[in-house]
Amino acid sequence: MSQIVEFPAANPTGATTGVVEGRAVGAGESPAIERVWHAANKYRIDIVVILALTLLIALLVTLLTTPQYTASSRIEISRQQERVTNVEGLQPDTAGQDLEFYQTQYSLLESRSLAERVVRAEKLVSDDAFFVAGGVDPSVETSLSRAEREKIATDILMRNVDVEPVRNSALVDLRYTSADPEMSARIANAWANQFIEAKLARRFDSTADARKFLTSRLEELREKLEQSERDLVRYAAEKNILPIETTTDSEGRTSGQRTLASSSLEALNAALTKATTDRIQAEARLAGAGASSVADTESVALPGLRQRRAEVASEYAKLRAQFEDGYPPVQALRSQMSSLDEAIKREESRVGSGVRSSYREALAREQNLRSQVAALEDRLYLQRSDSIQYNIYQREVDTNRELYDGLLQRYKEIGVAGVGTSNVAVVDPAEIPEGPSKPDLKLNLALALLLGLATAISYVFIREQVDQSISDPSEVPGMLGISLLGLVPRSDEDDVSVALADRKSDLSEAYSSIATNLSFLTDHGIPRSIMFTSTVANEGKSTSAHALAEIIARLGRSVLIVDADMRNPTAHTFYGLENKGGLSNYLSGNAELDQLIMKPENSRVSVLVAGPAPPSTLELLSSNRIKDLVRQLNGRFDHVLVDGPPILGLADAPLISRIVEGVVMAVEFENAKVRRIKDAIARLEVAQAHIFGAMLTKVDKRGPAYGYGYGYGYGSDRDDPFKYGSKPA
Repeated sequence: MSQIVEFPAANPTGATTGVVEGRAVGAGESPAIERVWHAANKYRIDIVVILALTLLIALLVTLLTTPQYTASSRIEISRQQERVTNVEGLQPDTAGQDLEFYQTQYSLLESRSLAERVVRAEKLVSDDAFFVAGGVDPSVETSLSRAEREKIATDILMRNVDVEPVRNSALVDLRYTSADPEMSARIANAWANQFIEAKLARRFDSTADARKFLTSRLEELREKLEQSERDLVRYAAEKNILPIETTTDSEGRTSGQRTLASSSLEALNAALTKATTDRIQAEARLAGAGASSVADTESVALPGLRQRRAEVASEYAKLRAQFEDGYPPVQALRSQMSSLDEAIKREESRVGSGVRSSYREALAREQNLRSQVAALEDRLYLQRSDSIQYNIYQREVDTNRELYDGLLQRYKEIGVAGVGTSNVAVVDPAEIPEGPSKPDLKLNLALALLLGLATAISYVFIREQVDQSISDPSEVPGMLGISLLGLVPRSDEDDVSVALADRKSDLSEAYSSIATNLSFLTDHGIPRSIMFTSTVANEGKSTSAHALAEIIARLGRSVLIVDADMRNPTAHTFYGLENKGGLSNYLSGNAELDQLIMKPENSRVSVLVAGPAPPSTLELLSSNRIKDLVRQLNGRFDHVLVDGPPILGLADAPLISRIVEGVVMAVEFENAKVRRIKDAIARLEVAQAHIFGAMLTKVDKRGPAYGYGYGYGYGSDRDDPFKYGSKPA
């Protein structure tokens, strides 16, 4: 059963908004997954090249890499070792129960000291095979000293050994990787054995030598203790150190002592403090508030004298106000005032002498006590110096006694217990590996594939971001603002005419679909006059005009193709005609229209070729004869299809667009830049041309865009190009 496709009529904006095979044409963007698939299909060759290169590089690197062999030995590390006796060792039993125990063991397995033991035990310094297996040229190492060769060998071991604990167990795998399988197994076994021997050596050194050490150490401490006690007694006798009071700490050590000199110093310090206070008070009385204040405080008669002096002064003032200075009572009072002033001065002088005398006595007493304290301090400093040395002897005695008692107790605890067995055992010794562990071809290819995919995705993403061409038919209405009339597949045949002659070909079906869409653009069906143009040359406009003319002519309509691209004519080549006389001849007035219209053989289409190239195409197209030509042709033919020149760079197309019913633009798929297309559309709009829409040309039939609303699997119904609906009016 054939598919029925409904095509919409043109809306005021010129955009096609119908439904094709159940999907909206120009209704919006395609789904994201479809755009992703389209981008991947668009750059499929680039993606394949990127993947192939990454896989090839991975393959070459894998094949050129020296094979590496990994040997593995498994050991068991127990938390506690077996004991021969019940006597405690030098390390507490809780040491094996700490959370850090196994981490410590793993660190020991990776230690450089263990690697150095393996180098010495296996004599790897003089083994050239070991250096070759480790990737080092042994001839270069011959000039080095033995210590330098040992360092290089240790570095090789540290670089190639791997310690991997078995999860949730006491087992540990020791792996060694090199270019020699036998060397790998040898080093892996030697590593495990040297780890066991190192632990036994540490235990033997810390336990077997303990008794010998304690014996010699106890003898030394005993002699030191006796000597320190003799020194303490001798020094105390020489310095006459007899402490009054001695204090000790919680451990019984002497922490302080009190002597006679320190007690005397305390008493003198108290007396000095009292004398200083007295001296300060006397000094304050003498000079702190002035001599009058001191006299008032210390004298009993001085207040009475001053009182008397004030009374006489008052009487003197009263008489003086009434009488002259020579008046006898006034003179008597003045004489009495002078006598009282002398008496006050003598009393103040007497009292001041007494205060100064008290101050000098207090000062002398203070200085005397201060000198005694200074002398006693010198004595105490000397005694303290002697006491310091005495305390040094005392502490030495205490320390030697504590050390002696502690070692003696430890000596008794150790007894004659021997060294326990090792807590490390080899479970599976390393065997010679049968095959290389590196490089892994499958792993490398898988990683290369992932890297290639990531690179390809990044490449496609960047290309899509910078690409300005139309790669999705659904973008045409939104990006260009015009309707999409159809898609034209890229023809695989060299001669397009052959593909168009086959009504069942994809190319013929595509143009039939476009002709159907053109039939719904006007109320009278397919427009009477149409100009086909493009942004630039070679976008398929001429081929499209030729194909649509043939398809419309099959309906029994009279069709004329006018080749208006006089700068680059092509219509005569489609039909094998001569380009001696044509449009340029008519526009220049050198020929009549009937003489120029030609009827090719085996074609229903009439052709008006471009004719000889004129000196000025723009002048010919600007004349009124072009308008008269189109008017005459519309009266003689049902449809006039004008193969116009490209828009950009030329002024021809906008001039022609004004005299035809509308313009159809050919846009090359995934090649024409959107910016240029918009510029071309803008030029047509400035010329007030009516744009019917655009058709995407040279669409890859294998891409997803070719199936955008157009299916070409119609079976036997494909013989009728207008099967999609009724014939246009």
